[in-house]
Amino acid sequence: MKSAYELAMERLNKNAPTAKVTDKQKKQLAELDAKYSAKIAEREIFVKGELAKASEKGDYEEFEKIEKQLVSDRKSLQAELEEKKEAIRHSK
Repeated sequence: MKSAYELAMERLNKNAPTAKVTDKQKKQLAELDAKYSAKIAEREIFVKGELAKASEKGDYEEFEKIEKQLVSDRKSLQAELEEKKEAIRHSK
């Protein structure tokens, strides 16, 4: 007898089978991860410097503005990364 989990997984695979990823695609996905990790780290380093400047000045409104911008930048880069990953996964 199958568990509820196994039955659910079977139904899921019938509706949306998992795509097989080739070695070439795996390499491309790894390269994208590395590239976007570097972009995010670069952005964080720059913004942390700006945060330090705003903190030294005592400009807490600017500090919050910069912090929100960092979060926004991080989200947009993650979304861009996921879009590119999906494009690679669906290419043959």
